[in-house]
Amino acid sequence: MHRYRFVLTRPLQFLPVIFGISVITFILVRLIPGDPARNILGTRATPAALASIRAQYGLDQPMWLQYVYFLKNLANGEMGKSILYKIDVLKLIVTRIEPTLALVVSSVVLSVLIAVPMSAIAARNAGRAPDHAVRIVSTFGIGFPPFWLGLMLIILFSVELGVLPVSGYGATIGEKLSNLVLPSLTVALSLSTVLTRSLRAAMIEQLKSDVATAARARGMPEGIVFWRHVLPNSLVPTINLLAVNIGWLIGGTVVVETVFALPGMGQLLVRAIFSRDYMVVQGVAMVFACATVLINFIADIVTVTVDPRVRL
Repeated sequence: MHRYRFVLTRPLQFLPVIFGISVITFILVRLIPGDPARNILGTRATPAALASIRAQYGLDQPMWLQYVYFLKNLANGEMGKSILYKIDVLKLIVTRIEPTLALVVSSVVLSVLIAVPMSAIAARNAGRAPDHAVRIVSTFGIGFPPFWLGLMLIILFSVELGVLPVSGYGATIGEKLSNLVLPSLTVALSLSTVLTRSLRAAMIEQLKSDVATAARARGMPEGIVFWRHVLPNSLVPTINLLAVNIGWLIGGTVVVETVFALPGMGQLLVRAIFSRDYMVVQGVAMVFACATVLINFIADIVTVTVDPRVRL
């Protein structure tokens, strides 16, 4: 069990990362042009009314003092109060987690379901037509921005074929699943291209490894060699790549949720930025940062579990 000692020390290493993200987010949010108080009251607001709103939300305090209050709220398990929605930021975020979490999970599952078969086909036919086809598709896929791909899918499946809803999230489970198909597919098509290239290269390398050669020498069929030895040994670099890209995916939900009008954290972040709702922007950014750190931590545990040779 000494391989898992990092589980005890790694969370301590994440604290400076979270602290640095909180500082950068706090500063960048306040560098956005505009006045939250004026966004609330409008252009005809009196100076007295503006001063009252700024005092109510602590916006009239020095920046360093505002940051101290922000840290104090975090220590108490709070994130302040939304200027736009007039409720606690943490409660507001909780109401938006489900669509974002569902989008991330479904996108990852679809990405794996697309990447593994494509990588297997390419690796087992290295240098031949199927391999070239997979490489061409994955290369073109990397160049397609998610917002453009999402619009093309909307035009095809919603406008032309009329088989899937254009936007929204729905109320029932069936409606939610149908509304998640296009957003998940948009993200999965972008993410699977990256995973396919990495997994294909790892599979080709493992097909030439001593383990695979020894298995063939024992008379083991090529299919069993591939699925029992090649695929498991190819997963380690792909797991780490997937963890890094899930962090990108979490941030990318901002674009996808905006395109498909999903009421998740990404859409909440966009609205908060435009309305200069500082507390919401900081809260969502901190949740995204913590989620990314947690996913990378889980990926390290999975990596050590899959490959006992790895030491972290």
